[in-house]
Amino acid sequence: MAPVPENWQRGVVIVAHPDDIEYGCAAAVARWTAQGKDVRYVLATSGEAGIEGMAPAECGPLREEEQRCSAACVGVSEVEFLGLPDGRLEYGVELRRALAGAIRRHRPEVVVTLNHHPIAGGGHLNSADHRAAGQAALDAIADAANEWIFPDLPEPRWTGVRTALVNVMSGWTHAVDVRDTVDVAVASLAEHKEYLSALSEVPVAEQAAAQVERATGPKGEFDRAVGFELYSF
Repeated sequence: MAPVPENWQRGVVIVAHPDDIEYGCAAAVARWTAQGKDVRYVLATSGEAGIEGMAPAECGPLREEEQRCSAACVGVSEVEFLGLPDGRLEYGVELRRALAGAIRRHRPEVVVTLNHHPIAGGGHLNSADHRAAGQAALDAIADAANEWIFPDLPEPRWTGVRTALVNVMSGWTHAVDVRDTVDVAVASLAEHKEYLSALSEVPVAEQAAAQVERATGPKGEFDRAVGFELYSF
């Protein structure tokens, strides 16, 4: 199992919803920010359709605030919400445009996203939003670098992305050693208090610990690690 290269300074994590990053990936983010790296979050939606019984107008701002608190736990201070519709993300030109604009604004060397494959962990069908956001994030890297694609965007093209990392629960090719950041990753997920409370009667802290434990098991030489597919550009 090869370690994820860490010879970079700025990374952007692109996902569909608040809490997506915290189911394991945040442990890697905590390691990177502890190294002094500049890591930023871009979320396609505000997760406004994510809590049963709570109207989107109330849910969206609440989930945005939970995400900002969660990000702060792992040393991330810049969190951007693109305001696209939760549950209705569609892979296509408009989503690629939005994500290419974000990449041009933040100018990362590394883009991190989540599983874009049809199957999620445990053989379950992956969320349509996750599939759309993950695939569009990968394609937007090339879009952001091409001066003739989305020339209407105000941001100048960005050709600096060299690597994309896709956080997956199986089939990984690379891993990040997170033995020292598991606890802070649990705290980060636990910041999504309202969301987790709506999912289960199990106490939030217990839910968070169990989810992070599941996502950071042994991988190759590492006792606790987060797994990624690596793409080069």
